[in-house]
Amino acid sequence: MRKVFHKIHLWLSVPFGVFITLVCFSGAMLVFEKEVMEASNPQLYYVKNVGDEMLPLDELAKKANAILPDSVQVTGMTVFSDPKRTCQVNLSRPRRSSMYIDPYTGEVTGKYQRAPFFTIMFKMHRWMMGSARAEDGSLGWGKLIVGISTLMFVFVLISGVVIWWPRNKAARKDRFSINVRKGWRRFWYDLHVAGGIYALVFLLAIALTGLTWSFQWYRNGFYAVFGVEIPQEEGHGRQSNVQERGGRKEKKNQESPYRHWQKVYDELASHNPDFKQIAISEGSASIFFDHCGNQRASDKYTFDSQNGEITDVFLYKEIANSSKIRGWIYSVHVGSWGGLLTRIFAFCAALFGASLPLTGYYLWIKRKLAARKKSWV
Repeated sequence: MRKVFHKIHLWLSVPFGVFITLVCFSGAMLVFEKEVMEASNPQLYYVKNVGDEMLPLDELAKKANAILPDSVQVTGMTVFSDPKRTCQVNLSRPRRSSMYIDPYTGEVTGKYQRAPFFTIMFKMHRWMMGSARAEDGSLGWGKLIVGISTLMFVFVLISGVVIWWPRNKAARKDRFSINVRKGWRRFWYDLHVAGGIYALVFLLAIALTGLTWSFQWYRNGFYAVFGVEIPQEEGHGRQSNVQERGGRKEKKNQESPYRHWQKVYDELASHNPDFKQIAISEGSASIFFDHCGNQRASDKYTFDSQNGEITDVFLYKEIANSSKIRGWIYSVHVGSWGGLLTRIFAFCAALFGASLPLTGYYLWIKRKLAARKKSWV
């Protein structure tokens, strides 16, 4: 049985190893993208001086709207609990675009632009620099390669555990150790075998959650395991209906659609003093918390755009399980569920996952060369 799993491990690792390395490495690079961007562009995300009081949100929106072309409008605004942070202003186009504004002075500090390095890493991680969808709407070749490689990675990890499993107690100690005194080949072998076990749990969690972005059939099954129906397909990264409606409006027809945003913000902030951030758009608002590790947990509200009165409340604890699972999938995949510590673990595990095929290739080639040399003798 061990020989069978050894062959499975080898036959899957050799053709898919390169793709697994690229997916894992690019994923590791994205774990701390936010922190890197904030550290490299502090003037964009942080104010120069903290003022005594923020300007009203409608005034901030007007100042931002004034410098935009007629084809682009302000569709929403996010206010952070940290008084040193600038406000994020969401724009109607291009998709998921935003800029930042000093809430105390109304000065626009700049527009968000993803760094070229992270753009490449994201495209590599999601689509292998290819496409998410083909012209006929079917799965694009890039997304398909990432999905298949991730699925094969799961089988590689499981087969690796079967191969690694010690036959007796005496062998167990060696299986968990990485020897640095018996030459490079032994070092790379121990790193591949023992190191893989140390990172196994995180790598499986990352791979199994990542597959929900690749295959509809897998996503259906994943949700079914938790006894919930999969939500209506929305696509990843799509803007809300409110944003889409805002993008279709012409600026000249907008009679201050954000005139009641400040009223809504004041009411929500006063009743939720421990909020992480409050996002407001036309007719809706969300309050985000660090809720038990789900980094996308939020209470949602709707309000009357004519007078700013709250019309409905959707608390996180009362929303459908499918919505909660969606947030948990993301949090587990990026390692944010346990805060900074688990993100560090996820970063290290992804980097190590990228190294596993490389060390495996090294050991496989060395074994092939040794066998060929032996046949010559």
